[in-house]
Amino acid sequence: MKRDHIHFIFRGSRVSLAGFPAHGTLLDWLRLDARATGTKEGCAEGDCGACTVVLSRLRDGRLDHRPVNACILLLGQVDGAEILTIEDLADENEQHPVQQAMVRHHGAQCGFCTPGIVMSLFALHQGASEAVTRPQVETALAGNLCRCTGYRPIVDAALEACVGPPQDRFAAKAAARINALAALDDGADLFVGTQTHFFAAPASEDALAALYTEHPDALLLSGATDIGLWITKALQTPPKIIWLGRLRSAFTAIEMGEKTLSLGAGLTLADAMAPLAELHPDLKEIMRRFGSAQVRASGTIGGNLANGSPIGDLAPCLIALGAEIELRRGSELRRLPLEAFFIAYKKQDRRPGEYLRRIIIPRPAPDREFRAFKISKRFDEDISAVLGAFQLGLVGRHVIFARIAFGGMAGTPSRAPMTEMASIGIDLDDPSTWAKALAELGNDFSPIDDARASAAYRSLIARNLFLKTLMEISGIPIDITRLSSLEAPHAAK
Repeated sequence: MKRDHIHFIFRGSRVSLAGFPAHGTLLDWLRLDARATGTKEGCAEGDCGACTVVLSRLRDGRLDHRPVNACILLLGQVDGAEILTIEDLADENEQHPVQQAMVRHHGAQCGFCTPGIVMSLFALHQGASEAVTRPQVETALAGNLCRCTGYRPIVDAALEACVGPPQDRFAAKAAARINALAALDDGADLFVGTQTHFFAAPASEDALAALYTEHPDALLLSGATDIGLWITKALQTPPKIIWLGRLRSAFTAIEMGEKTLSLGAGLTLADAMAPLAELHPDLKEIMRRFGSAQVRASGTIGGNLANGSPIGDLAPCLIALGAEIELRRGSELRRLPLEAFFIAYKKQDRRPGEYLRRIIIPRPAPDREFRAFKISKRFDEDISAVLGAFQLGLVGRHVIFARIAFGGMAGTPSRAPMTEMASIGIDLDDPSTWAKALAELGNDFSPIDDARASAAYRSLIARNLFLKTLMEISGIPIDITRLSSLEAPHAAK
């Protein structure tokens, strides 16, 4: 089955669109065609959150509400979803509880960013099963920037409104909304356009493999958290786009094995947070600081890796853990170590028509110690200046194995081979044995100066992160080596 149009729910009605440009954004459609101008354009790159809307989809038979950046999300990506904007929250008689709380607590000044803030809080409100905490609210708002006022009244409004399962008109109409979304799931392959200009969304991996083999020059689109900027900032107009968001089965599966964790490449960053956090607490913190709630709701782990960014947060962590990837072209499957996938800046070992479909991550053995640290100018929603990930194997108090990887230190996410070799034999009880390995980092990497950090700063930070790792593994308490008092001012309230 094939379908030549996208369809979605908007303002309670089914909308079908066929004649749209493949590179058109959701924000442009909302503001220019639907005249839903409450949704604003600020940065046009998914940072400020002024364009935040909520997409509702079915997930295990239930409604799942997630905030997204409409400015970089392509219109075709809303296929099968319900779009909710700021205009949809209030009914004829009263505002939504989140809006009421914002008014009571004076949570706005100029108001430009307020629609996006309210939509982020609405998504939090819809997903709450119990009263939310201040850190949860702050995490939910990390992707919404306001330059007029402080966040205290906004956070207070969220704490008042998000106190348990929603009891609003959206919850009251849940059954009808579920039925409407279920009716959109026809299992058909989506192909809008011509053989030279199209937006396609295969419904199965076999259909994807066949289409990509036929059109190896097509752009594979996952969450658009980077590709969206190619369109809004670099003004690119890719003629052929294949969206991977309708694939299921192995492409989005989580397999929790005894020795490995297998994640489908199409798994969103939001859905990957829990299984990755189960591997190690540091991965939980890395994922919490990975973009924003809007970015994590759209972006995927496969997209983050296949993008090949030298400053991507996931790749160094997974390389240090010894991850492998699985690629597919046609019916052929191929596996290789993740570090071998990155050949040069923005260049990967991926043949024409071949796509990344699965990541296999070994679980750290009991005799292995793992650490990962992200350094960025801004704590939340910022790109890494340096990300260091370390896995050390121990016999007693001596290091016998080392896998060390960095982002931000080279043109690709890279291991530190000379440092790894020099780490063998380190005595955790004798810091004088650490010096050689720490010094070898200068031979492994020659970082560049750019807007995020100088080469000297990067080199010093990389050394200090390795030193921090050795200090923690040797037994120095984490509360000495980690910043742990960010929430202290709120504890007394």
